[in-house]
Formats: sequence, C-alpha cells, structure tokens
Amino acid sequence: MSNFFKRLLNDSSSSDEEERNTWFAAAIEFERQTSEGTGSGDKSSRQYRYRDRVGGHSRLLNDYIVENPVYDETLFRRRFRLSRPLFLRILHTLQQHNDYFVQRRNAANTVGLSGEQKMTAALRMLAYGMSADSLDEYVRIGETTTIECVKRFCQGVVEIFGPEYLRSPNAADISRLLRKANQRGFPGMLGSLDCMHWAWKNCPAAYHGMYTGHVHRPTIVLEAVASYDLWIWHAFFGMPGSNNDINVLDASNLFANLQEGCGPSVNYTIMGNHYNMGYYLADGIYPKWATIVQSILHPQDLAHEFFAKKHESYRKDVERAFGVLQARFAIVRGPARFWHHEDLTFIMKACIILHNMIIEDERVDDNGLVAMASGNDDYDSLGTDGPVEVSRGPISFDHFMATNRAIRDSNTHYALRRDIIAHLWTLHGQGVIE
Repeated sequence: MSNFFKRLLNDSSSSDEEERNTWFAAAIEFERQTSEGTGSGDKSSRQYRYRDRVGGHSRLLNDYIVENPVYDETLFRRRFRLSRPLFLRILHTLQQHNDYFVQRRNAANTVGLSGEQKMTAALRMLAYGMSADSLDEYVRIGETTTIECVKRFCQGVVEIFGPEYLRSPNAADISRLLRKANQRGFPGMLGSLDCMHWAWKNCPAAYHGMYTGHVHRPTIVLEAVASYDLWIWHAFFGMPGSNNDINVLDASNLFANLQEGCGPSVNYTIMGNHYNMGYYLADGIYPKWATIVQSILHPQDLAHEFFAKKHESYRKDVERAFGVLQARFAIVRGPARFWHHEDLTFIMKACIILHNMIIEDERVDDNGLVAMASGNDDYDSLGTDGPVEVSRGPISFDHFMATNRAIRDSNTHYALRRDIIAHLWTLHGQGVIE
C-alpha cells in the first residue's frame, strides 16, 4: 500500500467505519492496478507465462523415452551422458526417495512438471554447463525452477547412491585391483593419487584470499584416487585453493580406515620382501610415505629410466579420470557459478557418482568390448586370488599411533621403490613387460 493511502487512513478523523472500509478497498485496488505488468524483482509482481508444460513433457517422451523415440540410444547417450536404462533407473529411484520428482497437480488443479523434465534440466546443466534459462524453450521450465532441480537432483544422487558409488574399495575390489596391478608390474598398487582445482566464479569477496592459490583466482580442491578403469575410489572435496596437495592430504581421510584398522588388509611380496600396506602412485610434491610411491626425477641408469617411464604412464590414470569427468560434465570444467559452498560440494560429488555409474554401466573388458551392466559381467568377482581379510575390531591408541608412524615411514618408502624398480627390470628382462 502506498504511503499516500497509509497517511490518509491514519489521519482520517471520520468515525464512519463504512467510509474507512471504502478507502481501504480503494487503496488495495490501486496497488493491484499499479503493480500489474511491472516485471520487477518482487515476486508478487512477476508475470505468469504459460509454458505448456504438458506439451513439453509429451515432446520429451516422444523424442527420447518412448519405445520408438525420435532419437536413438546413441544420441541419447551423447546428449544425456548416460544410457536410457540408467537414466530411468536413477529417475525411478529419485521418485521413491523424494516426491519432488513425481508429477503432481498444484492448488489450481494444474499439472506440474514431470520427473523426466526436471531430471533432463538437471542433467543438461551438469553435462553442458549451460545457463539455467537456456532450457526454457525445450524443457519448458523456468530459470529458478531449473536451479532448484539441479540442487535437489545432486543432493538426491549423493544421498541415495553415495554409499555405494563413493565408497572405499572392499575386499573384492582390492583383489581385483591387486590382480591388475600385478599384471602391470606394480604389486600392491591400489591406484593413482592427485588433486584438481575447480574455479569458483561467484566466490564471496570475503573468501577470495583464502580460496586463491597458484592459479590466481578462487578455486576449490578435489583430491581423488582413480584406478586403471578410471573409477574414482576416493573423493575429498572442499579445501580452499590456497592449499597445496600436501595440505589437502593431511586434511583428507584417505588413510583413515588404515589408521583405524578397519580397512581391507593388503599383503604382497616384492623381491622377497613382504609388505602389508597398499600404495598409490603420485607426483613429486607428495611426502615420502610408505603408502605413496613417486617417480625418479633424473634417472641415472636404464632400470631407473624404465621405472620412471612406467610410473608416469600409470600415474596418468587419475589425470585421465579428471579429463573424462570434465568432458562428461562441463559444469566442473568451467567456473562454478553457484554462491554456496554446500551446493558446489553436492554438485561435485553427484558428478563423480554419475561418472562411476556410467563406468559400471559401460565398462570395457580386456578385449576392448563394451560390457553393459548385466548378469554376465564379473566386475565384483573375486577371481582366483580369493577374498582379502578385513579387520573390523577395536584398536588401542598405541596401535593407532604405530600404524600412523608406519604410514609415514620414509625408509619403507625408499625400500619399496627399490624393490619395485628391481621387480620391473626383471620382468622387462624376461620379456613380460615391454
């Protein structure tokens, strides 16, 4: 109500209640007429746009979802980054978890957006990194609703699929990773370790100094461990970009299960020496720990040169995983445009979960053939090595400290690297590894 009518009502000395009601009704009508069609930021004055949501839903189904769609499975995979069965599996699971993705009627008995429309909008923003209002023309969904769909979709994916697709390797996974590492000439290797920076465009000005590092703009760090098949087994996200890889490693929980004695044990022998902790391949910035194997910067003989060549080749697994993740989901390749750190965390974790789900759905066997998820795959099989024992019992503080010292032992680091160099050179001499 305008200040003029407020003063008129307050200053009126008339005791006639009917006259005051007439003035009040006139003030409300005046405010309604002056606010129509203004298009200002006030929600009460926003114009209503008829988007034909039902028509948009029908076009989306005919184009991609029905039995004989306009666009086949190949185009669906290219535009949604995942297969149609995986898309429907995620959608049905989200609908059971959160009725936000279930098509309903509002208070005016009007049919709202369908789950297919909301999930399509979220996936297109993640896959292409496009602006929210660019989806309005096809999906028939507004800008603010698209942003809400992205947030709810990412949060739902993390809550539902996170425990399965963001977990640490179990006993079966350890057996498979060790079997593949042994074939590569690195017994005991569990993957490669590295960090990636995600630029934060809309970082609050008060946080710029904390989140600005060597790239001279605010970034958030992702620490990840990836295996030969580009599966991301460990993802620690959220550290400010001013931290280097060593600071991020100290803050992460990468070796938490090993320190607490609740992770799968890894036992292997190299050149007659027994080791009971797996290790990761990393670059030169990381510390000289028993669980991290680094390359040799300036190899002086043929054995060291061969080791450096193979190490740097296999260490690129995590770099390849970062590249595939950013190629599939352009939102993590470009600068982040969300304001809140929590939203960025859900987005990054959701993209990693979807990345792992796609790998499981379209994994490639040793013959280079794509093995879609079915009953014929042996992704979780134990192979011929048998299960790996897992210790879950409580440990004492002395045992915790002893394990922590063993992880950070530099002597074991150098001894392990010497044995790997000798082992690789022996296999190379026998013609097993070229």
